[in-house]
Amino acid sequence: MTKPGLESEQLGTALAAELDDAGYGVIPAVLTQAQCDSLACLYDSGSGIFRKRIDMARYNFGRGEYQYFAYPLPELVQALRETFYTLLAPIANNWQERLGVESRWPLSLQEFLEQCHANGQLRPTPLLLKYGADDYNCLHQDLYGETCFPMQVIIQLSQPGSDFEGGELMLVEQRPRMQSRGMVVHFKQGDAAVIPVRERPRKGSRGYHRVSMRHGVSQLSSGQRFTLGLIFHDAK
Repeated sequence: MTKPGLESEQLGTALAAELDDAGYGVIPAVLTQAQCDSLACLYDSGSGIFRKRIDMARYNFGRGEYQYFAYPLPELVQALRETFYTLLAPIANNWQERLGVESRWPLSLQEFLEQCHANGQLRPTPLLLKYGADDYNCLHQDLYGETCFPMQVIIQLSQPGSDFEGGELMLVEQRPRMQSRGMVVHFKQGDAAVIPVRERPRKGSRGYHRVSMRHGVSQLSSGQRFTLGLIFHDAK
């Protein structure tokens, strides 16, 4: 159902290094074209699997729309959420250590969600996003409550250059006493981008310090872009 070896220690080590170096990581070919198409088709299926639809323009978030899945999540979405959490939890705990934070994240998604639910964060946050020509997403952070896992995953369900033009995933890193750094993440259909939710540790001359991160999507010039967002903390 997911890419073989997604939970491997070797992949986790390589991803951790990529996050340190670039501020994000890309894992290629996590989903097949057929899996991407089947997930994108859910958006307008009217099957009752979503709990809420958001029109971005209404809330000044940008242009375009997205829908949050309801529990129980579709089988593939649930499997991806669990598998990616298992991959990312050790990296997240290393970030805690670098930043001098004593607490550690649970190593299983179920244990983590129990923490969310104890804090009143009960609503699922995985979502499908749909963009058309001239749509975009303003820079933001997906927080949803006090309990906030430090990374999230965005899976490209459409093919850049074929299904749409423009619509790049953008990251902005706000560095202390320095100008902000902008990045564009290039990834293809079926690829997964791992990005920080709010902040990440960055090594400086005096050790590690926090840098704030935001992400968004540049304006599409044509076509239609679907993505799957995997956020691990639930919402209040």
